[in-house]
Parts: sequence; structure tokens; C-alpha cells
Amino acid sequence: MPRYALLILPAFNRVYADSSVRLTRSELAVFGARGLRAELSGSEEHVFGGVPYVTFETAAPLAERDVALLSNLSSVYALFGVEGEGEEPLLRPLPVRPLDRLSSDLITIQKYAGKTNEHFTKLLLNVTALASAKGLGERLSVFDPLCGRGTTLNQALMYGYDAYGLDVDAKDFEAYTGFIKTWLRNKRLKHTAETVPVRRERALAGRRLNVTFGTSKEAVKAGDVQHLAVVNGDTLRSREFFKPRSFDLVVTDAPYGVQHGSKGGSGLSRSPLELLRRAVPIWAELLRPGGAMGIAWNTYGGKREELAAVLTAAGLEVVDYPDFEHWVDQAIVRDVIVASKPA
Repeated sequence: MPRYALLILPAFNRVYADSSVRLTRSELAVFGARGLRAELSGSEEHVFGGVPYVTFETAAPLAERDVALLSNLSSVYALFGVEGEGEEPLLRPLPVRPLDRLSSDLITIQKYAGKTNEHFTKLLLNVTALASAKGLGERLSVFDPLCGRGTTLNQALMYGYDAYGLDVDAKDFEAYTGFIKTWLRNKRLKHTAETVPVRRERALAGRRLNVTFGTSKEAVKAGDVQHLAVVNGDTLRSREFFKPRSFDLVVTDAPYGVQHGSKGGSGLSRSPLELLRRAVPIWAELLRPGGAMGIAWNTYGGKREELAAVLTAAGLEVVDYPDFEHWVDQAIVRDVIVASKPA
């Protein structure tokens, strides 16, 4: 059987790096079950030349399409075909073709306390997209209803998707607005960007950043543009800012209730479950049929069974995924749950 090896991308976050091999194997299992045409088996960790790899076998050689899909695994630096046996086999590099269409500093340049690890954000987006009817490769519309300073939005833009976000924190809204406008100018990308007030019944309901850009002037002229919109407002009022059935994916990293509280219109709560019980039915209305919702949360703030019940009550079907639980710090053990909306 053909054998392959994934070289793990070094993570700047030491704690996340300790879990990266196991999380890569779990993510690879999702890719194998929901994306690859070749049947995948035998995933395990190997060390070649003192460097960790994740190896796996397939029933048939990987086609070009499968190699392109695997190029988007969140913690993978390179993909090799393994030739020979023993501890020093020949590793033949395969040409990777990730979806990325923008400069990587869109993801890495922002540094601030509480920022979600970029590799994990990509993992969460990947496994949510693979649970949707469209999959990972198509042009998608992504909504993060607790977007903070835009890590998920930036990863969606990197893939060529349209990105929409909402957050109640005015400082985060201002910080992200300033960042994305500066980044677009520095990259000299053809774009328009404006911040406008949002009013409902003559009262100010929030502010909205609207951005349209293309990777080149020629792309803009041809209509090949991406859209970004971010609202500074309460996530429980999401229906007031976005139309039902607007998004292919809802992807969010729920507040952990430790470093920052769970804001949902009624003050702070140490448990994200109360916020999610109120917000998930609203977010589900914004999903298109065949779409998917992916949520990362702190397991100390609620059990998987409780969150699954919230998603099911909102008319979604929880997807049976492998283990993504991992330790972040003494107060946070993070996990992922994904559910799809029936087509």
C-alpha cells in the first residue's frame, strides 16, 4: 500500500505544539472520511532524523486532488511519499497546493493577549467546512458570531472565502478595523473599506465595517472580489444584522469564562453554555441548508453532551468526529463540536 508522511509545522505556542501530532492525526481522520477519494488507514506518529511526522497509508496512490486537499491540514508543513522501510526511508516530496491566496502575515502579524492559536483556528475551520455539503474547496461564506479581533475571519479570507463577523467589544472592533485597513493598504490590494452606523427603529444598534477587495486590479475588474463585514454589536441580535440562510459556515471559538467572560447581552457569565443556549438557535437560522456550525469551547464550562443537546434543539445534527480535546492551561481544556444543518 502507498505510504505517506506529513511533516509537522513547528508551533510557536509550546503547549499547542505538544498536542499538534495527536490533533493532526484527528484532523487527518476527518479529511480521510469526508474529503479524500483514496481510502486512508494506519495513521501514526514516526520520527525520522529526529523530526516528528504523521504517517499513513492509502488503498491507492493519492491523486492530485487529494494532495491538494491535504495541503490545507492545519499543522502540516510538507507532504512526502515514503519509499523503503526502516528508520531511514526515502522521503519523496509531493507538490502541495494549499487554498491560501493571501500573504501569511494576515494570520500571524497580530499579537495580543488571548489570541487563539492560528493552527487551531485553521483546524476548526477545516473540520467545519468538511461537515458541510460544499466541503473545503468551494467558495464559502463564513460567519464568526464571536469574532474578537478576527483570527477566524482572516483564515477564511486566506482561503478565498467571504468572511463576516460580529463582536460586542468596541475595542476589538476598533483594533480589527484599524488592522485590516492598514494591511490592505500595505499590500496595495485594490479595495474599498468603510465604517458605517447601523440603526434599527432610529436607534443606534451598532457599527459595521464593510470591505471589498481583490488580489489584483485585473481581478477586481473581472468581478473576482472577496467580501468582509464586521459588526460591533450583541451576538444575540445577529438576526438584525444578517439575513437568514446567509452563510455556509458558522465557526467560532466560544469565550472560555476565565481570561474573558461570556458576553451575551446580560452581563458576564463564567460558563459559555448560558450564552450558547441563547445564541445557537439564532446562529442556526443564519446557516444555509447543508451548512455546518463548528464551536470550540472550554470543557470546564460545560460538557459535550450539554452542548450537543443545545445544537440538536436548534435543528442541527451533531457530527461524529474523532478526539480534538487538548489542554491549554490549568483552567482551560479545549474541545471542538461540529453540527450540520439538514439540506
